[in-house]
Amino acid sequence: MQALHIHAGPKAKVHIREHGLRPEHIGVIPAAAGGPKGLILGPLDRFIFGEWLAQSQQPVDLVGASIGAWRMATACLNDSVTAFERLEHDYIHQHYEPLPGQKRVSAEQVSEAFGESLQAFYGGRIAEVLSHPRYKLHIVTSHGRHILRRENPVTMPLGYAGAFLSNAVHRRALGGWLERVVFSGQGASLPFGTQDFRTRAVNLREGNFMPALQASCAIPFALKAVHDIPGAPAGAYWDGGITDYHLHLNWTAPTKGPDRSIVLYPHFQQNVVPGWLDKALKWRHGATPFLDNTIVLAPNPEWVKTLPGSKLPDRKDFITYDRDLAGRVKVWSAAALASQQLADEFSHWLQNPTSSMVQPL
Repeated sequence: MQALHIHAGPKAKVHIREHGLRPEHIGVIPAAAGGPKGLILGPLDRFIFGEWLAQSQQPVDLVGASIGAWRMATACLNDSVTAFERLEHDYIHQHYEPLPGQKRVSAEQVSEAFGESLQAFYGGRIAEVLSHPRYKLHIVTSHGRHILRRENPVTMPLGYAGAFLSNAVHRRALGGWLERVVFSGQGASLPFGTQDFRTRAVNLREGNFMPALQASCAIPFALKAVHDIPGAPAGAYWDGGITDYHLHLNWTAPTKGPDRSIVLYPHFQQNVVPGWLDKALKWRHGATPFLDNTIVLAPNPEWVKTLPGSKLPDRKDFITYDRDLAGRVKVWSAAALASQQLADEFSHWLQNPTSSMVQPL
């Protein structure tokens, strides 16, 4: 069964028909939030960064939220293939045991353990990430405003309830509760337009790399917010997926030359959902002109049914397998291994990138 589906916006499809797809065409690679779902993108990451993009020389902006930020930071490390293999192993084997006398793992415990894992992964190597000769890293976070400015057990549920209701009325109304703050390395400008949502840009440097990356992965209520990141506006920072779940951003903004017009998006589904609070709002799941020059590499939904449990790995597996670490490791490892087919099929298509194989977004 075909595992990979290739979807493209109208401008990207014309580009493929007229020019094919070569590594030097790529100007941006986004990476979505989505937790364990990102595990199926490991082989694609290793192929794209370890083999294919290595054949070109142009700068590329890497934009990530949550696990996507972890993936894109990993792409900036020396020997990224080995680093991606370690990321996959570490993510699959993460496990949290409740403390004595507790029924469940606390947000404080998860945050502390996650911070330690980031330190073990990037400790002593931040300079590699921030000085990559080609890749400019952008880490997306969600910054609390007003009653969400500080994490508080009383005001936080009220704030997120208000954010949910406001977002249901209009996505821009979410900006009254949370704003997008992007930490960008090497003084790089943002590779997308920001007129869609309240946005701030901050310089990413060694002194704020770890807290910015942890904040981008800090799922509300599951992990603690990261407060007062150096060089950034004061306050609480949470998972970048809250404001930008799948980075449905204005990638058509004129920030790149025509030779780097394509946004290549390895994703775990066809739909590019704007924010985490939009997951249930199906009318916001369609493509918009923001994605006109975007190519999405996504798994065939029928192929996904062949994976363990007939689905992608997801956060519910932590509950399903509870303390059965071996069981969860087994199914996640099987899904990650099977996803090699995605990379193999993309590599094969690149040898003859016909537009007839490309579906609309």
